[in-house]
Amino acid sequence: MSIAHASDIVSVWTERGRPTRIVWRGARYVVTDNPTPLTKPAIHDAITHPLLRVEGWRFQGASVSDGDVRMFDVRELADGRWELLATYR
Repeated sequence: MSIAHASDIVSVWTERGRPTRIVWRGARYVVTDNPTPLTKPAIHDAITHPLLRVEGWRFQGASVSDGDVRMFDVRELADGRWELLATYR
C-alpha cells in the first residue's frame, strides 16, 4: 500500500452531501463505495458528551480512463473548494 499525503485542491461532486465523483491531477474518478464520514468532536465547555461533526470524507474511487483504484480522504474548505488530505493505493 502506498500513501500520498498531499494538500492538493481537488474537484468533488456530491449528492445529498456525500461525494460521488472526484477529479485529481486531471484524472476523473467515480466513487465506488459508501463514503465514510471523517468526524471530529465538537468541543464546548457546556457539553458533557461532545457531538461529532463531519470534518471530511473517506471513499474509494475508480478512474474512468484507466481503472486506477484509490482511497481518498478529502475535506471541504470554508470557501467551498475541496482539499485532498491523503490518497491510498
